[in-house]
Amino acid sequence: MSPSAQIAFRIAIGFLVIGLGGASVAAVVGLVLTNAASSAAAKVSLCARDGVAPAGGDDYLAQNNVWNAETPQCVSVGDQSLRIDTAAHDVRPGGAPAASPSLFRGCHWQECTDVGDLPVQVSKMPRITSDWVSEQVDTGVFNAAYVVWFHSGPVAEATPDGAEVVIWLRSRGGVRPGGSLLAGEVPIAGARWNVWLARDQDRVRITYERVGEVTEVSGLDISAFTEDAVGRGQISLDWYLVAVEAGFNLWRGGAGNAIEKFSVTVDD
Repeated sequence: MSPSAQIAFRIAIGFLVIGLGGASVAAVVGLVLTNAASSAAAKVSLCARDGVAPAGGDDYLAQNNVWNAETPQCVSVGDQSLRIDTAAHDVRPGGAPAASPSLFRGCHWQECTDVGDLPVQVSKMPRITSDWVSEQVDTGVFNAAYVVWFHSGPVAEATPDGAEVVIWLRSRGGVRPGGSLLAGEVPIAGARWNVWLARDQDRVRITYERVGEVTEVSGLDISAFTEDAVGRGQISLDWYLVAVEAGFNLWRGGAGNAIEKFSVTVDD
């Protein structure tokens, strides 16, 4: 008997005990089975290197995003969630990762979610916060990080040309942020961060590496990191925050890592 059928059977027995009739029991059982089937059907598998799919409505998108390797990778996408099912990567940890599977809100390259609060100009930016709950394995080489993308205009037709702000929460296998260390243990958003600066093509990358690793955050203040980067002269007030992304950079392995819940809130 399938798990959903077992649940329905137990519920049916319970209702019979308390005296509900057969028609009522059948209706409840049908509802349970329908909901279970809908939940299973909601999962989408992405195995194409550049595969993108809605992650629970139009507010969030998921991407498989294998961009620096030819090795296979598949992810399962649910409601504001993503799980890495297979990942056979093995690239040198000192260079770029093999893949960056993630969820995002806003416009990531030419893929945009159906929301009106992003992109937003930095000079007019309200408070932006995010929750992220992840499951992380103890094998392989990877990091778990936000990437907040900035562009000179409201939508980037290609690679964003402004900056990427990386909020680095945890890593495994000895990987560290690229570039040079600007400052150590800077207090932002209720924690301390080492701040790194690097250049990637025509844009700047400023990385906030958390002191003391975590696998989940609640109400993380994205706007506070933006303000710090503006204060360091790395982000222009004329630029636009075009997307907030959260996921994993994978160098070796990566299967089993998951985003259990991800959300971004933009205040009015």
